[in-house]
Amino acid sequence: MIDHLTPIIQAIEKELIPIAEQEPRVTRLMTNPGIGLLTALAIVHTLGPIDRFSNARKVTAYIGLDPVEDSSGDRKRIGSISKQGSRLVRFLLVEAAQTAARRDQDLKRFYHRVMQRRDKPRAKVAVARQLLVRAYILLRDEIDYAEFRRRAVKVDVARVTQ
Repeated sequence: MIDHLTPIIQAIEKELIPIAEQEPRVTRLMTNPGIGLLTALAIVHTLGPIDRFSNARKVTAYIGLDPVEDSSGDRKRIGSISKQGSRLVRFLLVEAAQTAARRDQDLKRFYHRVMQRRDKPRAKVAVARQLLVRAYILLRDEIDYAEFRRRAVKVDVARVTQ
């Protein structure tokens, strides 16, 4: 079955590459480690115009990667993700998170930190959420991954000097 589907998938991806190259938002997202052609296309076309979201929390809620709160009285419990948005984008982000956690040192540290407290599936979802927030920032500020890293280094240096 894999031998039958692989050429079909490659043909479709070959058709999508020229479409993606014409869209600057897609190419901008693809500079981030882990985010490939399909993930970038899905994010850009699911989110639409990025200026309709006022902050990253609204983007994560729209995709369904926001934690659900179950509180009563003094008890506050943060549960699983809401799963209210696009199932396909969530799937693609979790798959991209696995690759990004291997290639990006910050996400790798974050993944291992979460994995110590929780389990692997929750750590993958947490990295997927971080990846979505990064994608939102890249689209909102119209920057690529290299500029995102430069800005993060500037913020880290500013924190150390204070």
